[in-house]
Amino acid sequence: MPIEPRGALAYRDEASGELLVWSSQQNPYRVREALAAVLGLPAETVRVRIPDVGGAFGPKGSVYPEEILVAAAALRLGRPVKWVETRREDFAALGHDREQAHSARIGFARDGAILALDDTFLADVGAYPAEGAGLTQNTVNHLPGPYRVPAYRCAGTSVVTTKTVNAAYRGAGRPEAVFAMERLMDLGARRLGLDPAELRRRNLVRPDEMPYRPGLVYKDGVPIAYDPGDFPAAFERALALLDYSGWRERQRAQAGSARRIGVGLACYAQGTGLGPFEGATVRVDPGGTVYVLVGVAGQGQGHATTLAQIAAAELGARLEDVVVVAGDTGLVPFGMGTGGSRVIANAGPAVARTARAVRARATRVAAELLECAPEDVRVAEGRVHVVGAPDRFVTLGRVAQAAVRSKALRATGEPGLNACTYFHPDTVTWAFGMQAAAVEVDVETGAVRLRAYAIVHDPGRAVNPAIVAGQLQGGAAQGIGAGLLEAIVYDGAGQLLTASLMDYAIPRADDLPPLPVVLLEHASAVNPLGVKGVGESGAIPGAAAIANAVEDAVADLGVTVREAPVRPGSLWEALGKGRDR
Repeated sequence: MPIEPRGALAYRDEASGELLVWSSQQNPYRVREALAAVLGLPAETVRVRIPDVGGAFGPKGSVYPEEILVAAAALRLGRPVKWVETRREDFAALGHDREQAHSARIGFARDGAILALDDTFLADVGAYPAEGAGLTQNTVNHLPGPYRVPAYRCAGTSVVTTKTVNAAYRGAGRPEAVFAMERLMDLGARRLGLDPAELRRRNLVRPDEMPYRPGLVYKDGVPIAYDPGDFPAAFERALALLDYSGWRERQRAQAGSARRIGVGLACYAQGTGLGPFEGATVRVDPGGTVYVLVGVAGQGQGHATTLAQIAAAELGARLEDVVVVAGDTGLVPFGMGTGGSRVIANAGPAVARTARAVRARATRVAAELLECAPEDVRVAEGRVHVVGAPDRFVTLGRVAQAAVRSKALRATGEPGLNACTYFHPDTVTWAFGMQAAAVEVDVETGAVRLRAYAIVHDPGRAVNPAIVAGQLQGGAAQGIGAGLLEAIVYDGAGQLLTASLMDYAIPRADDLPPLPVVLLEHASAVNPLGVKGVGESGAIPGAAAIANAVEDAVADLGVTVREAPVRPGSLWEALGKGRDR
């Protein structure tokens, strides 16, 4: 649930004739295309801007009727029109997700090796399939996860219902896949008499098997091949971070009491950074400011910082001189927007490539000014200096001034210290991670208290580790919410019952223990920066880890957890049924 509800502002600029639209969105190009198509306008006359947005998480990547109606009203009335939805409207109209029902089975050899995995599931897509079959396909492709699965069959069916349309909520079909697979792993461990950690150890893909090919084709049409990584090492690091053996000792000490301890594990492999492309423009002005123009829009992920870091490093500018301008169709003509953990994996290489092109232009012009060969100059900290003579330099601002009339750039056919390039990935990058949870269950009330949590993730090359950790912690909070609290509920007549924060519970700060993060970096083999997307990763395994932990605490009482969230009422009822058996 985004903190900020949706909103839009539109008016026609009388001077230019453009329809100007501001929207709380993720993809300005998708909005522009929809406005042009529905209102019968040339796309060139529609300009969409996405300001800083207070959370989006996927559902704001869809185009909604209100955005079109606001623009239509502005054109009809000849004056600006503004609309901001209420929280109740947000709950009712913003796309929902996560409603799937699985019938899955898994086969193991006596030694615990997975032999086969079979799943049939239904996905509720609401009143109409706004996202097509994309989310259902994500579930199919991500169900085997980081495990060796020699035989796999899966069939997913998208079902239209009378509920709100679905949307690609953070994880977009992957959390459901992980929930099903990780529940099977725990059930299998119990049946085989193995510790859940040991069963996973025996089935995780090893480093020497990379690039591992699970025999599936991703939705971009490319056969899946996992990026380099060390799944077993990450797994062991997560167990240590949680203090797995310590919590097992506490579990034994509290066995048979009213407050039971349970430990849950959940692993995932995630395709990130779907194309087909992303672009960037980098321009240095005479004052030395470096402008980075990108089509992706930010909703709190820290794009402005990470993209500025990439630009500064590749160009040789000072970080404080870099300004990132994002989410404006009038500045970058083509883009695919934010979503699918794609910004660092797509916009990052586009910014890097463009910054290098600007640096090459800067060395030509600076060499002309310094009367030396281009290969004899270096760009660093906002200056271009002669190698071996750091006192002989010109600033990037001075180079930008000279670049307008520079003879050195005549051969390029374009003046100025600027460039625009696009990056087209061959396919997605594959990230891996694991989360572990320790819970305390009150068997008399069904209340669940989260006692400890651990997060380990492989983001490829982490451009800004602090931002990566923040993304993982924020995602984990949402995953924990999905495991314990959050649920959209309708009554029998189709009326929404959870239309306010009085009815729809989300985690509060005091609901969460510390969320320690460890990053184990293995550079992507398919991305030129070595990065892997991370925006959705933290939210993917949480519900599965929580469900496994709760069942681990009360399995001896006859309880099997089959759905999320695991709320006190339903758990108390299950405990009662278990006692009656």
